[in-house]
Amino acid sequence: MNQKRILSLALAAAMALSLTACGSKSDSSSSADDAPTGVAVQVQPVTADTISTENKVSGKVVSDNESSVFVASSAKCTAVYVDAGDMVSAGQKLCTLDLASTISSYNAANISYNSAVQSYQDQKNVFDSQIALYTKNVNDLKALKEIGAASQTEIDQAQLQLESAQATKNSTLSQLEAGMQNYKSNVEQLSTVLENVDGAGNVIAPISGTLATMNAVEGSMISNSAPLAVINGGDQMKVTVSVSEALVPKLAIGDEADVSVSAASQTFTGAIRSVEQAANAQTKLYTVTVSVPSDVSGLLSGMFADVTFHTDTASGAIVVPTESILTSG
Repeated sequence: MNQKRILSLALAAAMALSLTACGSKSDSSSSADDAPTGVAVQVQPVTADTISTENKVSGKVVSDNESSVFVASSAKCTAVYVDAGDMVSAGQKLCTLDLASTISSYNAANISYNSAVQSYQDQKNVFDSQIALYTKNVNDLKALKEIGAASQTEIDQAQLQLESAQATKNSTLSQLEAGMQNYKSNVEQLSTVLENVDGAGNVIAPISGTLATMNAVEGSMISNSAPLAVINGGDQMKVTVSVSEALVPKLAIGDEADVSVSAASQTFTGAIRSVEQAANAQTKLYTVTVSVPSDVSGLLSGMFADVTFHTDTASGAIVVPTESILTSG
């Protein structure tokens, strides 16, 4: 009986061990299947580089030899002889303005100025002769005193006479010079108005070239705030743009700029030729001039141009390649 019980217990123990072994194997296999798989990655190096930005502004094409004709006075236009697009020669009449009163004032101011100059010179000559005579008298009295023929009192009186004449000369010439400068100022002011106008009121072309703009209309008043005419004196063009003060320090003469002129279907790379150091009084913007390569053709003054400046904004920045940036799928 005891022997049978012992045998039963031995068989039960063997089965338990067998089940435990199977369970362990099953758990080990399941754990291996659940382990995460590896992810393949591509390594990209990062570098220190300079980051550049693009600054796009609008400008216009202008002639490299351009002359604007201003008349610094409002006046009525009585005749127009040319139209925009015409070829004109230096000295050619562009239009006629009713500037009779201005021309008359200029002629009168010129006469007054010339008269003042002549009066000043005449008075100076008189005083110079008088002072030379008084100076000689003083010197002669000093020589006579040495031989006992004149007294110190006579010398002192002659010296006072000389000094009085010199003081009178200085005072009189100072007044004459003030009047002369006043007349000169009037002449210069009127000369500005009539800078490109002849004695008959005809506005004269200062250079030869193509008349790009003509703002005079017969029977109408012309404005003194805008050019009466703009003449392009040559075929070579340039591009001008206005930029903010924040961009000015980033631009340097010789830097390249991309230019696109859609009207002429032209795209080219130009170089900065100049950067104005003073802002426009009205717009507070700075003018930048970009040269146009000599092989670029088809540009006309007045065409709009898009100019892109490439400027450095950060030096020594860490640059990460685009393909190294992970994005959510």
